Amino acid sequence: MVKVEKKKLIAAVLVIFLLFPLILPRFYVYLTSLIMIYGLLATSLNLVLGYGGIFQFHHCVFYGVGAYATALILTKTSLHPIFAFIAGPICGSVLSLILGIVCIRLSKLYFGMLQISLGSLVWAIVYRWYSFTGGDDGIHGIPIPEIFASTNGAFYFALMITTVSMFVIYGIVNSPFGKTLQGIRDNPVRCEMIGVNVRLHQLLALTISGFFAGVAGMLFVVVDTTVFPELLFWTLSLEVLIMCLVGGWFTFFGPMLGAGIIILLRTVVSTYTVYWALVLGIILTLVIFFLPNGVLGFIEEKFGRGLKRENV
Repeated sequence: MVKVEKKKLIAAVLVIFLLFPLILPRFYVYLTSLIMIYGLLATSLNLVLGYGGIFQFHHCVFYGVGAYATALILTKTSLHPIFAFIAGPICGSVLSLILGIVCIRLSKLYFGMLQISLGSLVWAIVYRWYSFTGGDDGIHGIPIPEIFASTNGAFYFALMITTVSMFVIYGIVNSPFGKTLQGIRDNPVRCEMIGVNVRLHQLLALTISGFFAGVAGMLFVVVDTTVFPELLFWTLSLEVLIMCLVGGWFTFFGPMLGAGIIILLRTVVSTYTVYWALVLGIILTLVIFFLPNGVLGFIEEKFGRGLKRENV
């Protein structure tokens, strides 16, 4: 019964999203597109963080590489745009696999710190390579296929890709591979003792996570028609991590909810003060003390049990 209600709720949300471009001003349509993109990015991080227990602290490097790969093919080659849309996710997954192979021998905080170091090296290359990436100026005015060039067209494209990606990630999380990954998160030693190849599962999870981060990067290029080095900087990774924590990093839709909360708050707060980082720190502190399981985790804890008891 609860599953049926969830399906109805998801269907209702999708219908409402389909109507957004018809009822909202263009700025809010653009803002909703960003929420979907960062929600997908946070969900891809949560695949390895919340479900895999891997301390991935520089997830946005795969997001930025996916965005740059898409932008560079669109601006510097005459290839069909479909190749650019495919290249972004592939580059994100390949980089994630390479960094994973290097970092996987370490665990927990050591993994995260080494990944920050290597990710910062990738950021430095993008930041300084003016002849290829545009350096700190980035790339602006990226040519997008006419069907997606408008705000509404980009919104519907982002909605379609995000919806499909979320369904795929949901299937992965609830597959035998996803359940094994959660077992590794809870007790990697015991999993290894019963014959599970822990490192192989973690590498696969990192590669899949990097792929969907690249998808989010590709969508950002379509929606914003620009890329810049800050997309790969570690501070953005911290913000995405906070999205997972705010929404609920042990829930599937928590990161998407957290992305909506953080982006809307950033939009409102930025109109009054430039000290968004200070506000973000206060939000993180309050969440850690009062909502350790995030907003959605709190809702499920308070109301989910009651629903389960009613359906017993």
